[in-house]
Amino acid sequence: MSSVAAQEGRRTAVAPTQAPVSSDGRGLSRKHREWLAAGLFLAPDVLGLLVFVAIPMVLSIGLSFFQVSGFGSYEWIGLGNYRRMMNDPLFWDSMEITGEYVVILVPVLFCVSLGLGLLVKQKLPGVGVYRTALFLPYVISLVVVGVLWKFLLDEQTGVVNRAMRAAGFDGESWLGSPSLALGCVIAVMVWVMMGYYMIIFLAGLQEIPMEFYEAAKLDGAGPWTTFRTITWPLLRPTSFFVLLMSTVAAITGGLDLIFVLTDGGPANGTSLAIFYIYQQAFGFGEYGYASAMGSFLVLIMVVVSVVIFKFTRGGRFDDGE
Repeated sequence: MSSVAAQEGRRTAVAPTQAPVSSDGRGLSRKHREWLAAGLFLAPDVLGLLVFVAIPMVLSIGLSFFQVSGFGSYEWIGLGNYRRMMNDPLFWDSMEITGEYVVILVPVLFCVSLGLGLLVKQKLPGVGVYRTALFLPYVISLVVVGVLWKFLLDEQTGVVNRAMRAAGFDGESWLGSPSLALGCVIAVMVWVMMGYYMIIFLAGLQEIPMEFYEAAKLDGAGPWTTFRTITWPLLRPTSFFVLLMSTVAAITGGLDLIFVLTDGGPANGTSLAIFYIYQQAFGFGEYGYASAMGSFLVLIMVVVSVVIFKFTRGGRFDDGE
């Protein structure tokens, strides 16, 4: 009996103790706790995207199949708005202007921001002040920016033309000429956005180990060789992000600036697709038609994003190695 009791005692001592799972989550595994914490952190952003992006987008697509009057009546017309869009020369003119706008703005903004990022990375006296001054336009409302530049570019009283006349040149109708107005809009957008993308490039540049540059200097590499063999390859993920975000912003943004600076003129020369859609919706009450054009513009943006992903090999800019 004593040996049996001893064996039972040893079994009881060896058997693991099962900890009860508490209702407050402290009994969850580490993996489950991490998933729970991640879900709680993501919940506000996911909810915001759902309420303010996903649901309005679905409703807009649904609205594009209706003829909506200003009095709130809805009439099902199927693909009627899309057929109207395909035969609307003003819409396709706005798409052509948008294409020209994007093709010019994105490369210029990319190069200027990268150049500024390389510049403010240097140990210059007062470099913090320069970074702040270059970033400051980004935090200003586009409405304020439009009013400011409309005053500066005014044909009669603008500071730019006054400076040109003082230097012996003739003033220009910067915002009244179809050949100059779009260029002015692009220049102002570069001025507004370059500080933001400069900061992004600066963050990418600061992630590159200094040991690489020191080794290149010992090997006698010049600035261009150093940039081509070290900076650019290691900056490619940041470059991909800037390229993608600036392209999307160019396609879908700039409405506030266009509205204040040129109001789509002269002769619809700065009427981007987003501005034309805004006019149809809130100027003429064509909400269904505007929704159809907006859905088409979103489709174009998705296609362009896929092309960028494909061109950059998933954002790596490598050779598939």
